[in-house]
Amino acid sequence: MKVPAPARTCWLLVVVFAVAMAWVEAASVYYLRVMVDRLNPYQANPLPMRGPLEQIELAREAATLVMLFTIGALAGRTSHTRLGYTAIAFGVWDIFYYVFLKIISGWPRSLFDWDVLFLLPLPWWGPVLAPVCIAVLMIVWGTLVSQRTAGNPATPVTSTLWRLSWAGVALALYVFMAESLRVVHQGLAVTKTVLPDEFNWSAFVVALTLMAAPVAQLAWRH
Repeated sequence: MKVPAPARTCWLLVVVFAVAMAWVEAASVYYLRVMVDRLNPYQANPLPMRGPLEQIELAREAATLVMLFTIGALAGRTSHTRLGYTAIAFGVWDIFYYVFLKIISGWPRSLFDWDVLFLLPLPWWGPVLAPVCIAVLMIVWGTLVSQRTAGNPATPVTSTLWRLSWAGVALALYVFMAESLRVVHQGLAVTKTVLPDEFNWSAFVVALTLMAAPVAQLAWRH
């Protein structure tokens, strides 16, 4: 199936935008971690942010999501392709964020280093490899959706696969926030000081497999 040139051009522009955005994100996080002495976030009191710094950081993360959705909305022509380009931007941004952090600071030392992945609504923790796997899946799905010349008719099988995928998303979120959820009854402040000591890889693999179900179907149709 030949892909029209505009679709390939949009894909490339979205990737370029996401790579540039990843550099800005990595530089911002580097500045912040130098300020709070947490280049490696996996240490005692991993989020020592006080006063307005914490709220600014939360707003920055929310703004990042707005930027990713905006580039997807601008690049796509239909609801499916808009989501596809958003997924591409998110995945490329996430992967190159770690690439650039490695270049800037030497961290992460390996794909199994722990990182604070997100702060909303509670801190997410996981080895770097976990979000990178999800990012690759998002890029593949986004590329398949955005580069198709024909639509994907909804079928009962498709609906079932998407329900499985959303169940995988919910399970992955639980795995990332498990430690925060465990102590949230003690107050939000406690969730920002806890350090996880074990990642539930078995549950994460199940979550990733469920999330991959629509991607596998789409790849098979191609």
